[in-house]
Amino acid sequence: MDDERVRVVLVDDEHLVRMALRLIVDGEPDLVVVGEAADGDAAVGVVGEQRPDVVLMDVRMPGRDGLSATEEILGLPEPPRVLVLTTFDSDEMVLGALRVGALGFLLKDTPPPRILAAIRTVATGEPALSPAATARLITAATGPHSSDARRASRDTARGLLATLTERERETAGAIAEGLSNTDVARKLDITVATVKAHTSSMLAKLGVENRVQIALLVRDAEE
Repeated sequence: MDDERVRVVLVDDEHLVRMALRLIVDGEPDLVVVGEAADGDAAVGVVGEQRPDVVLMDVRMPGRDGLSATEEILGLPEPPRVLVLTTFDSDEMVLGALRVGALGFLLKDTPPPRILAAIRTVATGEPALSPAATARLITAATGPHSSDARRASRDTARGLLATLTERERETAGAIAEGLSNTDVARKLDITVATVKAHTSSMLAKLGVENRVQIALLVRDAEE
């Protein structure tokens, strides 16, 4: 097996869906499916055995759901990136997936080329969200909430962001704007290596898994 290929695990309760995804993924020279699972518990086991780079995770499955499984998987040593692929796109589903650490969210009717592009994107540590998911994220971040819940989220987020240095907070703000590492570096007049160093430091200080969760904290703090 070519060690340079992105190793993928497929998690979906429907065999035909897994079969179709396997055909799509294995047809690419730089990607390979190394395991499958039909529910959340099996997914945790397969990921532990195969140590993939990316997990394509369904959400609603018999038994353990994908969000719970994602949370446990991301708690493993050197966890994979998780890309949620589902038929459901409710606000709660999108935010739930991102808050537990998923790095991407796509609907199952997404064209195969975009699914493949998303796998490659999340494998590098960058987020990959469908247009529908992005719109719902923005709506949820700016729309009406219970004032008590909004205040609690805001206070928690502000407390966490207060642990960052001034430069790290500036980097977090740029990440929340959806900028790439290159664009963040250009905006703040620093090197890409410095952006990556700030990001790694922020992940540790904030106790989050990825850039999407940093952006969510910034959004919460601004409400």
